[in-house]
Amino acid sequence: MKQLLKEIKACTICKDVLGHGPNPVLAATSKSKIAIIGQAPGRVVHQSGVPWDDKSGQRLREWFGVTDYQFYNPELFALIPMGFCFPGAGKSGDLPPRKECAPQWHDRLFSEMKNLKLKILIGTYAQSYYLGDKAQKTLTKTVQNFQDYCPDIIVLPHPSPRNNIWLKKNSWFEIELLPILKRRISEMISS
Repeated sequence: MKQLLKEIKACTICKDVLGHGPNPVLAATSKSKIAIIGQAPGRVVHQSGVPWDDKSGQRLREWFGVTDYQFYNPELFALIPMGFCFPGAGKSGDLPPRKECAPQWHDRLFSEMKNLKLKILIGTYAQSYYLGDKAQKTLTKTVQNFQDYCPDIIVLPHPSPRNNIWLKKNSWFEIELLPILKRRISEMISS
């Protein structure tokens, strides 16, 4: 695993496409229990090099009911984006994650994680990639049907502040899904 992580951190597959240069951001060990599969690092995370080191990460830790110490313990959480580098900014937010990363690295990463018990798929990109035709037509429908993917997979919307309107429109998310998510994570952390 250490060698694989070195290879990923040195990855330059998309160097000619990224104007700001590659900076792959992830965290994992062979002992990770829970994999958080998100979109791609934002500008803040690109600069810090720390996964989920932004407002989205703060909200995600609140959703999980975990401390920063727990969240950044790679034996508990593998933090693996669909695209390992900041893809750049678009007109209405960050660009989609680069498509090269997941096919290049994910299978190799997950084959090294022998203790992995849960994948948390955050956002449409991760859900489409890992659920395939089992994903619903919209992110909302996929998340509403979260029970269909449990107990090995939990689907979530992105915790970005840009999704505040979605969260207000879908109050069931905090009432129905978050308690199950917190309980499942608590069980996994304590086992």
